[in-house]
Amino acid sequence: MEFLNVIKDRRSVRRFKQDAVPDEMIRELLDAACLAPSGRNCQPWRFVVVKSLSCKKQLAKAVPQPFVTQAPLVIAVCVDTNAMSNEYQKQRTEELFKARSFFPSPTEKLDFNDYVNEKGIGPEINQSFLNLNVAIAIDHLTLRAVDLGLGTCWVMDFDNKKAKEILSLDDRYEPLVLLPVGFPAKRPKPRPRLALEDILIKTIY
Repeated sequence: MEFLNVIKDRRSVRRFKQDAVPDEMIRELLDAACLAPSGRNCQPWRFVVVKSLSCKKQLAKAVPQPFVTQAPLVIAVCVDTNAMSNEYQKQRTEELFKARSFFPSPTEKLDFNDYVNEKGIGPEINQSFLNLNVAIAIDHLTLRAVDLGLGTCWVMDFDNKKAKEILSLDDRYEPLVLLPVGFPAKRPKPRPRLALEDILIKTIY
């Protein structure tokens, strides 16, 4: 599908057919999410793929909207809070340094330890920073879903603590979004959008 059409066709789908989502499609969704950019290459997104009917029934206790767990597939998108640690950040930054993927010149000679000492590692990365990076990955996933003929819906209104218990997640993982996924049973109409003149504050020449 042409990319602009993918963006135009994306909807928050709340009614799904009960056809199972093929494993190869699930892999393609996760691959698309993993291509998202992230600050310092921290890649804090983690996923729990829920196909089990019994698990979805349990998860229904944590989310008030019934359509979420009625979907054939639910992806719990989580934040790995370990990505805030200095050790983790240093590891990801070192990977970027070795790949020379964020330097202006491939011939520039830089020492990794000098770079870390100059730029610093750690303090500016917090939970909000990680959440924002994970949100970018979710957007990649939802757009790829449209391209594959699937529907999704961002759901953030759920009991985080209860969902974490049901999914048996370690302390380091924080569920951010529950994403029902499936083939749409009904295609919602597009929602009204603000006009360009309402969102463009100014153009500075």
